[in-house]
Amino acid sequence: MPDVSHAAGAQTHPVVAELSARPSHSLHLSPIGNCMVSALIDPQGRWVWSCAPRFDSDPVFSSLVSGVAPDTEAATGLWAIEVTNQVSVRQAYARNSAVLHTWLTDADGAAVEIIDFCPRFERLERLYSPVSYCRIVRPVKGTPRLRVRLKPTRNYGEALAETTFGSNHIRYMCGDTILRLTTSCPVSHILEEREFRLEEEQIFFLGPDEGFAGDLRSTVHHMLEKTDRHWKAWVRGLALPLEYQTEVIRAAIGLKLCVYEETGAIIAAMTTSVPEAPHSQRNWDYRYCWIRDAYYVVQALTRLGTMQTLENYLKYLRNIVDRAEDGQMQPVYGIGFETALTESEAPFLKGYQGMGPVRVGNLAYIQHQHDVYGQIILSSVHAFFDQRLLRPGTLADFEQLEAVGDKAFEVFDQPDAGLWEFRTFAKPHTYSAVMCWAACDRLSNAASVLGLPERATHWKERADHIRTVIDQRALIKQADGTELYSSAFDVDEVDASILQLIDLRYIPPDDPRYLATLAAVEKGLRRGPHMLRYALPDDFGEPETAFNFCTFWLIEALHYAGRSDEARELFEGMLKARTPAGLLSEDTSFEDGTLWGNYPQTYSLVGIINCAVLLSRPWKDIR
Repeated sequence: MPDVSHAAGAQTHPVVAELSARPSHSLHLSPIGNCMVSALIDPQGRWVWSCAPRFDSDPVFSSLVSGVAPDTEAATGLWAIEVTNQVSVRQAYARNSAVLHTWLTDADGAAVEIIDFCPRFERLERLYSPVSYCRIVRPVKGTPRLRVRLKPTRNYGEALAETTFGSNHIRYMCGDTILRLTTSCPVSHILEEREFRLEEEQIFFLGPDEGFAGDLRSTVHHMLEKTDRHWKAWVRGLALPLEYQTEVIRAAIGLKLCVYEETGAIIAAMTTSVPEAPHSQRNWDYRYCWIRDAYYVVQALTRLGTMQTLENYLKYLRNIVDRAEDGQMQPVYGIGFETALTESEAPFLKGYQGMGPVRVGNLAYIQHQHDVYGQIILSSVHAFFDQRLLRPGTLADFEQLEAVGDKAFEVFDQPDAGLWEFRTFAKPHTYSAVMCWAACDRLSNAASVLGLPERATHWKERADHIRTVIDQRALIKQADGTELYSSAFDVDEVDASILQLIDLRYIPPDDPRYLATLAAVEKGLRRGPHMLRYALPDDFGEPETAFNFCTFWLIEALHYAGRSDEARELFEGMLKARTPAGLLSEDTSFEDGTLWGNYPQTYSLVGIINCAVLLSRPWKDIR
């Protein structure tokens, strides 16, 4: 059996929770997945979100954004195992694994255990990650009574999936996707949602519409053992900091579950349209690959020593760069290299807690966001320096990246939507310009290691020119004579992105201009222990929640400014804000600490990893 941790040490997040501790409103959801598909499971063990056969497909389970509470008879788009007269629930991941355990107990003390996972392991010298899900349901005490409600939907919640069935299987026709449930449970119990005594273990395998090869029980148990072992082996290869190891492991697994290994794409989050703030209309579809978000993900995972995600993502980048016309890069692409992500609304889903709309697609794909040129190059040049990669960077790769660098140099001082993706106005954003500077600077470094001195000089000169323009147009002199960096050229305003000047090595942390910038950002954007992205009104009014990644940027900046005790206090506060799964969404209410925004948000998980590595005591302290 997988090793399931119940303990919570001084620096770990509790993974076991009683039902009474859970508010009715929360994003306390636990993901399972295998880098092909995923599912989000609520504290009652109900599957409330999953898309198949890809992360960006029509959701088979859409209860999370249906607007109907999952504990009502009218709820659809979910998979629930309901114990009669249930009084408590516990939930925990297997240690260092993406296998989830849920225990439900009734009023008489009878209990059932549910084990949820997506198969992922080596088989025949290849990674076996099918579009499939497994549930094992077994009595662990007494004889509980339960019923199974398996109600997948089609066409974004328009209707229940049509079914046909045989002696031990049910076919669910979810639009273009047909899933087949193979089970040891009597199929009529499921079709009729009939209550029954759980006297023996029941197995559920939901996967492709094909016959199940082999003995169901032994095969699924074999899958469980191999999947749990696979995740533990993957975690064993991580280069962890001395402190905050449990937190980093759970964040790293969360990031890995957002990787679509078929192409190497990395989604920003598993969900669509969880609003950034209540009734704000800030509801976006994050099930696509943002170049910016993916850059930060591979940066964090590479920092932990895991190379496969970077290697696969570099393949993804080479594909989209190869397809780009005139070197023009989009900020976001589909996970199968799609360029058009036309945005629409799903009329049959009322939204998270009824707060619609539910959007499908994302208009950001038509925006100009010039920072992407830097992020492509910063991700790609790693291949010229790291000898661990199976495919080192080549001269042809460098020449392809030079076309991206040419575009960065062309647009660095031009207005764009910026990393915050403003929809109704554009400015020459400092963050975008600094990313373009980084593109040229890193190309110069790559040219040097490739033995191309003329190209190294060429790109160094371009980087120097961009720096000159940035320092002329983004540095603002204050009344007291100090200078600080503005969020855009020729204006006196700040946003959180300019805290990244240190991470990009544009300016050292002890530079008076940076310290003045940090002070201005804190004054304008800090709300207690949280940070806003920006404070100015945008397309939807003034921001109402803090952006979690920006809070982590603040923590980093405080540490670099010599305020490490304060940084650690803020970081440990963010750790306490995580869900029981050890994860975070995109936003946090600075009024009551409620999580908002799509989940799990890769940006936020990157922040956990980066800050833990930065703030941890060194390993030599244990000697």
